[in-house]
Amino acid sequence: MFFFNPYYLLFMAPAFILMLAVQIYVNSTYKKWSQVPAGSRMSGAEAAQRLIRAGGLYDVNVEGVSGRLTDHYDPRDKTLRLSQGVYEGRSVASVAIAAHELGHAMQDQDEYFPLRLRAALVPAVNIGSYLGWILIILGIFLRMTGLAWLGVAVFAGGAIFALATLPVELNASARAKHLLVQSGIIVGNEEQRGVNKVLNAAALTYVAALITAILQLLYYVTLVLGMGGRRR
Repeated sequence: MFFFNPYYLLFMAPAFILMLAVQIYVNSTYKKWSQVPAGSRMSGAEAAQRLIRAGGLYDVNVEGVSGRLTDHYDPRDKTLRLSQGVYEGRSVASVAIAAHELGHAMQDQDEYFPLRLRAALVPAVNIGSYLGWILIILGIFLRMTGLAWLGVAVFAGGAIFALATLPVELNASARAKHLLVQSGIIVGNEEQRGVNKVLNAAALTYVAALITAILQLLYYVTLVLGMGGRRR
């Protein structure tokens, strides 16, 4: 049966374990460095405002948002939304995350191509995440190989999106590290180490997401390839 195929666990169990391990690492890293005060004593919101002025991003707003580690930049209204712990926190972790999200605002201003590419992929990925597996199921049950492979191609958009996300996130972190040191918000080797730890941990979530997307895609590819064997 499609829904109880044991091969699913073969492909996805490692992905689930990886995602869980990365999440634990991210949370522990954030917890550790959220307890280490930034030498500048600036909050995440204050650091973001200073970097906005330094970068000439006068049309970017900063708002608080509920949740934990729900920080993001919305290019539609050019708003930096920081979770409460980051917005109010005066720690190395808070300024690191705020600077990372501001890195996305700078990418938006610079019309950074990978960011534009990722945004262009969003509609196709949203459709493909639902339509892809439906086409695969229909193709398998109706024994229509072409339809199943179409579903795989549509579903592959998720892996492409995850791949396109990596350079966007890594570039935003690189910008953040440079901005924090250049602006004097972060001083000393220990604080720089903390910033690197926090941002590198966050980057691992995108690596894990890419690996998960690839493994899921390979699972569907295996199912479709198996159709030929079942016909024989």
